[in-house]
Amino acid sequence: MKKNISILIACLMMCCVPGKLLAQWGNTGDVQVTEQSVRKVDSLLQVDLKICLTDLSVKSNLAVDIIPVLTGENGQSTLLPKLLVTGRNRHIVFQRMPRKEAGGLFEVRRRNKEEQYADYTASIPYEKWMGHSSLSVVLDLCGCGWDDLGSKQMDLRNIVINDPADYVPVLAYMVPAKEVKVRSKSGAAFLDFPVDKIKIYPNYRNNSQELAKIQATIDSVRNDQYATITTVAIRGYASPEGSYRHNAYLAEHRTEALLQYVRDLYHFSDAEFTESFEPEDWKGLEKMVKASGMPYRDEVLAVIRDESITDPDVRDRRLKELHGSLPYRYLLDTFYPALRRSEYVVTYTIRPFATEEAKEILYTDPKQLSLEEMYRIAETYERGSEEFNDVFDIAVRMYPNDAAANLNAANAALIRRDTIAARRYLDRVPACAEKLLAEGALALYEGDRDTAVERFEEAKAAGMAEAEANLEFIRYIP
Repeated sequence: MKKNISILIACLMMCCVPGKLLAQWGNTGDVQVTEQSVRKVDSLLQVDLKICLTDLSVKSNLAVDIIPVLTGENGQSTLLPKLLVTGRNRHIVFQRMPRKEAGGLFEVRRRNKEEQYADYTASIPYEKWMGHSSLSVVLDLCGCGWDDLGSKQMDLRNIVINDPADYVPVLAYMVPAKEVKVRSKSGAAFLDFPVDKIKIYPNYRNNSQELAKIQATIDSVRNDQYATITTVAIRGYASPEGSYRHNAYLAEHRTEALLQYVRDLYHFSDAEFTESFEPEDWKGLEKMVKASGMPYRDEVLAVIRDESITDPDVRDRRLKELHGSLPYRYLLDTFYPALRRSEYVVTYTIRPFATEEAKEILYTDPKQLSLEEMYRIAETYERGSEEFNDVFDIAVRMYPNDAAANLNAANAALIRRDTIAARRYLDRVPACAEKLLAEGALALYEGDRDTAVERFEEAKAAGMAEAEANLEFIRYIP
């Protein structure tokens, strides 16, 4: 017992000698870490090291501490359980005074002048900051503490452990082409005419209301401070009853009369007025009959669709002959009035806007903006910011069928982790490299790592530089 106490006292006295002095007459040499592995296993961070002790010389009564240290990006740090490399006598003391491994200590006896390796394994509770930290090993030759000036520190590696919950995709946005903003408004007017008349009678039957519809459409554009009317087009349609020649005459001249009526109302100097007509609207009639439940519908459709009948008057006569003209009278009363109409289209352009002016319009009247103007607005905000994403949400509402609008809206949805919206938008985007990036991000959000890697690799092969950042993130997911 006295021997044990004296050895322990001697060891404690040695630990009180200054580090530099002890390094001169005590332990010498160095260690090398030949293999290393750091990984997250469930809720633990596991560190595995293979440490070469061959160049380290440890005095019989002394020990060397090898202490792995984790250091975070923001100054956090933690010490892992240390490895105690003992000399012969110190090893005996350690064996007689066993310490539990759970107490944070591993021990190995150094056999000087022999090639020797120590396998080190330790697990500690994982904390988020450890995912972006650095691992180093401190060699404490004197036992004076890991932060003593005489201790040697070896930087081993930077640790990157990515959590899928922290994933922010690196995506590519589609730049819309600059365009001349051409818009149009359209409608249909159902004017009544006295039999065989081609003159416009504004107060005849319901004509005042029908003419007011045309005027309201034109006025809505004319009163728009940003719009310039370029074309007013009217196409007249007649129903198929009577002779084709007479119907052609009525359709043509009634359309001319209506166009002139509109021209006289506005006197646009720079707008073009155009007219066209359809003497007998058989296609419109077919559509109406097909959607109806009229008597003898299939027989009526057969006559309308009979391609062997090339003369419209013959087709009209065949319809009259069906079942004593019963279905024909149904056509006259139910469908023919709606076929006699004037369809109108008002085409106009909207002037371009500078970016700051466009910002003012975006939330009040976004239909005035082109996709390219909206994209320029988005570029003034930080990518991924709420304002940035809002612009693309508005853009896709204004241009629901545009590939660029849907791709950019999908990207915005991915940034806010809305996978349902992202998939809906991506379904409207044709195959392209930008879509591959978005599909990769979507797959990773949905937990399909293999598909994500596949899409990012395809995007990389297609020239998307952004793909590499996404692949790099995936490489460090446990």
